[in-house]
Amino acid sequence: MLRDYLVQNWALILVSLAFLISLRTTAFLDKSFARRMFLLIFEVLILSIIVFIEFEQKDLGIIWKGRPYLIFIRYSAGSLLEAQVLYSLVKKYPRIIFIPAIITAVICFISIYTGIITRVLPDGSIQNGPLRLLPFIVPGIYGCFIVYFLYKRTNKQINDLFPVAFFSLALGSMVILPFFIRQAYSQIFCKTISIALFAYYLFSIQNLTRIDSLTGVLNRQACYAELETDPEGITALVSIDMNGLKEINDTHGHAAGDEALTTLALCFTQAAKAHQSVYRIGGDEFLVICRQGSPEEVLQLVERIRKNVAATKYSCSIGYSCAGESRKSVSEMMKESDEMMYAEKARHYQEIGVDRRRN
Repeated sequence: MLRDYLVQNWALILVSLAFLISLRTTAFLDKSFARRMFLLIFEVLILSIIVFIEFEQKDLGIIWKGRPYLIFIRYSAGSLLEAQVLYSLVKKYPRIIFIPAIITAVICFISIYTGIITRVLPDGSIQNGPLRLLPFIVPGIYGCFIVYFLYKRTNKQINDLFPVAFFSLALGSMVILPFFIRQAYSQIFCKTISIALFAYYLFSIQNLTRIDSLTGVLNRQACYAELETDPEGITALVSIDMNGLKEINDTHGHAAGDEALTTLALCFTQAAKAHQSVYRIGGDEFLVICRQGSPEEVLQLVERIRKNVAATKYSCSIGYSCAGESRKSVSEMMKESDEMMYAEKARHYQEIGVDRRRN
């Protein structure tokens, strides 16, 4: 039996080992995220053993009274695993996130005695009940929410959407394939879950390497990569520099300065729309890269930023430049945007009577 299990699940074991090694060796990974991933891998491996035992007994013609309990675990697992993934994405209302999965598990357990989902007949065959689709509908709903929140975390650029598309394919196959290949799907069920989790892990790592750890916006390296990716498609740049960060750090401490930067970054991201990406490129310097936008949309973006910042106790200077009909290069737009921003910054310090070289 052990040999058969290894033959059927060797790919799953290798993927799981690669997953564990990656989690162990990725130094900058959040510890709570790593613990959740370890737990999910362990659960998938245990599930693979349970699924193997269930169908091995069936293939051997053994009618085992414990099979309904194994079916209960298999049918409950999809919802519970996806609920854990969703919880790692949305940390608000954790109890609400798990309620549908728990209800599904309870109904699957009740089905052992009532057959409302499935019933194992005396000859070992399966009779479907009125709620037979429940173990597929609930994971499908969870999968839709997971994909939605993953999409919200992307920069809405095509390269960022590939991992989300792959994750969608993996989750979708868990819901759809059982209706086409039926029992044969049991052979790839756990492998599909494991690969989907690995794709989610890679998506998370990709985000971590692109995100500024303090503000949550895209970082300097991501900015350089974006500027080099189809520069002709960049229609405008918006340069933003916070006013008075040095004074805040000197007077109230660096924690207060960090809070100021985080607050302003939130103002910028809330103002940005589709194809407008916010980057932190220096201590108090930010850049918004705009694609597929008109000059009017850039002006609207700047106005939204000013309005959001005005609602805080901080201020910033803004400059912008559009490619226009002459199709300015990225370097030309950057120079023009920075010059406008520095001119506004000089006027700001002149108005408040402060030597700008000290701030």
